[in-house]
This record gives sequence, structure tokens and C-alpha cells, in this order.
Amino acid sequence: MAEIVDIARGALNAQPFSALLGTKLMQVDSASLTLCLTIRDELRQQHGYVHGGVVSYLVDNALTFAGALRLGPKVVTGEYKINYLRPAVSGTLMARARVVHAGMSQATCQCDVFVTDGGAERLVAVAQGTITRIGEGVATEPVFHA
Repeated sequence: MAEIVDIARGALNAQPFSALLGTKLMQVDSASLTLCLTIRDELRQQHGYVHGGVVSYLVDNALTFAGALRLGPKVVTGEYKINYLRPAVSGTLMARARVVHAGMSQATCQCDVFVTDGGAERLVAVAQGTITRIGEGVATEPVFHA
């Protein structure tokens, strides 16, 4: 398990955008993980809420990291859908993602995003996505059979 945590932290630290935002890996096990991001003024939109793009970024990363737990480190997001439930204003965003099903080259993952402020957690968004393995042994071009 320590190796998986090290790989995940290394991948997160290798992302300049994640470093810019200050995203941290909080928890990892064999099928789930939690990323967190402290809310600050630069992450807000004009109404004072955390920008939807920030929540979406956190979902995208958490889903992809969860998929990598089953598919290996060479993965990308194929697609995801997000439902914003309520705005986040202050505290810390926590994205908890888990693998729902994994095959040889794709994993379906789900993510719940909470905001914690003063010890209370409130659900901010829910998402589901498909994570796809890339690289060796996986077709990167369409395959047509005659």
C-alpha cells in the first residue's frame, strides 16, 4: 500500500496545476482515495462561491486517480458528468472517489465532493466518469475489422 501512496503523491506533485492550486492527497486504499483543497479567495467566482471549474478539476483528478488504482498509472479521463448540488464558500473541499467497476482498459468511478467547515461536512457535488488506460497494450487508434 505504501508504494501506491508514493506513486499517487508523485503523480499529484508532477502536475503543475495541482501544485498551483495546493491540492493534497489525504487518503488512499486499494479502491478509493481522497483529495483536498483549501478554499481561498483566488478560487472564487463573482458571487463569492468556489468556481465550478475548481470543483470540476478536483472531480476530474480524483476520478482519474481512483481509476489508476485498478488500471495502473497510465490513465486519462474518457468522460465524466458532474452535478453541482450547493455552493462552497469557505473551508476545505474534499473529493472522495472510488472505483465502481474496472475492466482491462476502462474503469467506471464515482466521486462525492464535500466542503468541510468547522467540522461539519456538506455535499457540494456528485460525479461519475470513465477512466481509460493508455499506452502499451491498449489501442490508441480506432480498430476496424473487415
